[in-house]
Amino acid sequence: MREQCFDILVIGGGHAGAEAARVAARGGARVAMVTMLRDAIGRMSCNPAIGGLAKGNLVKEIDALGGLMGEATDRAGIQFKVLNRSKGPAVQGPRAQCDRDLYAAAVQSLLAAEPNLTIVEGAVSSLIDGARGVVLENGTRLHSRAIVITTGTFLRALMHSGEVKTVGGRFGEPSSTTLSDSLRALGLRLGRLKTGTPPRVDKTTVDFARLEEAPGDERPRPFSILTDRLPQPQVLCWLTYTSEVAHELIRANLHRAPMYSGQIQAAGPRYCPSIEDKVVRFAEKERHQVFVEPEGLRHPWLYMNGISTSLPPDVQDAVVRSLPGFEAAKIARYGYAVEYDFVNPEQLDATLQARGVDGLFLAGQINGTSGYEEAAAQGLLAGINALQFIRGGEPVVLRRDQAYAAVMIDDLVTLGTEEPYRMFTSRAEHRLLLGCDSVYERLSPVAERLGILDDDRKRRIDARIARMRRAAELAETELRPDRETNAWLAAAGIELTTQTTFAKLTQRPSADLEQISAAAADALPELADAFRVLTEEEREGVASQLRYAGYIERQRREAAKLQEDEDLVIPRSMTYALPGLSREMVEKLTKVQPMSLGQAARISGVTPAAVAIVRMHLRSRRMKAEGRRQKAEVRSSAF
Repeated sequence: MREQCFDILVIGGGHAGAEAARVAARGGARVAMVTMLRDAIGRMSCNPAIGGLAKGNLVKEIDALGGLMGEATDRAGIQFKVLNRSKGPAVQGPRAQCDRDLYAAAVQSLLAAEPNLTIVEGAVSSLIDGARGVVLENGTRLHSRAIVITTGTFLRALMHSGEVKTVGGRFGEPSSTTLSDSLRALGLRLGRLKTGTPPRVDKTTVDFARLEEAPGDERPRPFSILTDRLPQPQVLCWLTYTSEVAHELIRANLHRAPMYSGQIQAAGPRYCPSIEDKVVRFAEKERHQVFVEPEGLRHPWLYMNGISTSLPPDVQDAVVRSLPGFEAAKIARYGYAVEYDFVNPEQLDATLQARGVDGLFLAGQINGTSGYEEAAAQGLLAGINALQFIRGGEPVVLRRDQAYAAVMIDDLVTLGTEEPYRMFTSRAEHRLLLGCDSVYERLSPVAERLGILDDDRKRRIDARIARMRRAAELAETELRPDRETNAWLAAAGIELTTQTTFAKLTQRPSADLEQISAAAADALPELADAFRVLTEEEREGVASQLRYAGYIERQRREAAKLQEDEDLVIPRSMTYALPGLSREMVEKLTKVQPMSLGQAARISGVTPAAVAIVRMHLRSRRMKAEGRRQKAEVRSSAF
């Protein structure tokens, strides 16, 4: 029997697994990534796209922490677009359509460059003593000090297409059939969730003249700070729409849809519903939008984003051919649903470690999330905390005012989930502080402190921060309403009547920072030069920080007020049988086992009165501990 020893095992080769494996390896740990198929590492199971609203912020956060998703996206991106550009920066989101084959190749290449990382091809049969290792189906035993499980949709996975059921977590790939038993044996409660994918269409059978063009940005913006140029050609996507014909076809065949026939009992994603769900839940809608997206530069298929379905093939054929431009379309792969096991994340602590099982971390769809970006962000932080676990270092728990990833993880472990969780900007109470413009200032110092920020990234981040800081400082230059100032401001369509600053000018609704800084070239050359050297993304970042300075400062003050409760750490040994706490409060607090008083306050149903009782208890404990420490110091000094 073959046996090997590693510091950390990462189970799964998806987006969460890739981030966890690389960050742990970069931190100096000997890491093995165990995956059923080596060639499937980094494979995009569903839409070949990265980013979007809130999701794009997660990708930028991953990049700021030294992760790989942004780098891989830039290597494979074939259309880049900032969504919600006409709205404020707090709700904008960068997105990229990718070539799915190039993306997987990029991920595999980035992992191959890590000398501390070993890829092991095989299926995990069971765990060894919690997180002390795994046994593979071929009998190989891999021993470890920590494990990160990132199995995606593969735990006891079952695919549904009409009345047909097939074992597997992705088309043509097997299911993990026994690992769930090991997790249950550790006392973890498992549930079932469902996700789905739409049909893919042969692009040679589509009449593109009948589709609406959906171009990307004229000046595409990369995700990673390491990217100097985007190597791939930029292409079009398209739009089409369903009609009453398609809706009637679907309604007439609902009894053949697994979600409606009772064949699937698991909850599906609320915010990415199947076309069956859309037709039922939004019966008043006359049509639904379908984004037609290429799967790659040379890939023969189109991805039909918006009509995810598990209806039988004959119904899918009819629905697709009812779409304008698809009258003669040929489906290359039919849509299907996947039902799989997940671990309700309320059983994890804020490091994504399973409570009561030291060294066992979970990340991605096994925690009930939906989407590549949510999985990758969890994988990165689970990998960081697994690394800290074997180092004996302090765990890394980001604040809700520090990262969307922190909001997501806090939501998951505090509230749990009964349906696939998706990240939205609306979930963050401090979203003005979480824009892409400030992501490197917020998060890169964390990665640098942990020793996982490579030198090139650090150099580029430091230079970016210095450029933006310099421009913001010079923007405080005072401007007087004299003849000379108004002469050059006239080129930007501005007239001063009172003394102000360059920064305050940007807060005017009609102000254009680029025009103003260009107009200042002769009168204020130092300021003009400071803005001229900024990239477009940096310039927009400085503009938003100046324009919304008052609102940003208000949110910072609000976050600072809440930080006192976040800093009040609750010991792992804490019991909640406290005077004044009802049985319900004791049960809720004991179930979640919050790491801080702030987290306790966010538990559903925990009252402000209960939080006040816990606060008083913690402060009393702290005062008693401080008293004991002082007495010990007095005794020691007496000798």
